[in-house]
Amino acid sequence: MFHGSMVALATPMTSTGELDNNALEALVAFHLENGTDAIVAMGTTGESATFSHKDHREVIKLIINLVAGKIPVIAGTGSNSTTEAIALTQAAKEDGADAALLVSPYYNKPPQEGLFQHYKMIAEQVAIPQLLYNVPGRTAGDILPETVERLSKISNIVAIKEATGDLERAREILDRCGDRIDVISGDDGTAMELMLLGGKGDISVTANVAPAMMHEMCKAAIAGDREKAQELNDRLVPLHTKLFVEPNPIPVKWLLHKMGYGSNTMRLPLVPLAEDYYSQVTEAAASAGITI
Repeated sequence: MFHGSMVALATPMTSTGELDNNALEALVAFHLENGTDAIVAMGTTGESATFSHKDHREVIKLIINLVAGKIPVIAGTGSNSTTEAIALTQAAKEDGADAALLVSPYYNKPPQEGLFQHYKMIAEQVAIPQLLYNVPGRTAGDILPETVERLSKISNIVAIKEATGDLERAREILDRCGDRIDVISGDDGTAMELMLLGGKGDISVTANVAPAMMHEMCKAAIAGDREKAQELNDRLVPLHTKLFVEPNPIPVKWLLHKMGYGSNTMRLPLVPLAEDYYSQVTEAAASAGITI
């Protein structure tokens, strides 16, 4: 249902940390012009953790309006509170999002049955396509393949963003779930291989700054064209690596700033990229044909 290069969109801000509407409009236009297949609004890369619910909803609405139906918009609506996740998901549905991306509950570390009941309740309460999001490195929780299999039987749970980078894990989910659920990478470094295994796309940080190349790489990998996908991915690997020299979205926010999309401002407790890393990120950008 949602395939290809799906950008985990960074949120442009002014120097005072407010939403930069003009930069956001330009950034969305950049993606529409360069083949991005879907936009994920207010995910981790969008700094959702430091936005109020009101502002979170406003950013999603703005992006939906700017996209104007040209490509899907997937709204980040996850929470470690099930009732809060339901409210955020319902708001996204009302505002016209095409789907919701729901990170696994963080900090409170529910057991697998708790994860199942959490996602089941959201799916039952809000009639919108939903993508599970498994990123144990950030949440301290892990949606195991057997739980994904159980959840795949719920009709509006349509995909999982699997961000562990573990290809054997991805293979197991594919084997268990068949065509009931799409497996989408959430790890740029292993995304090509996951798609060649049968995954349907990549929710990508790299796509923020190299949308056309990411689109073509994903298209080739999904089609099983390893040679073409590898050729493109080889040019992208430095970005896959150097955009994580500090925690995401710090490096990509700096690079977008250098490309002219908003300030380099981060909301605390995130801080701008340390100067020691400027040259590394710049060189990685150059490998993908980005000049700053």
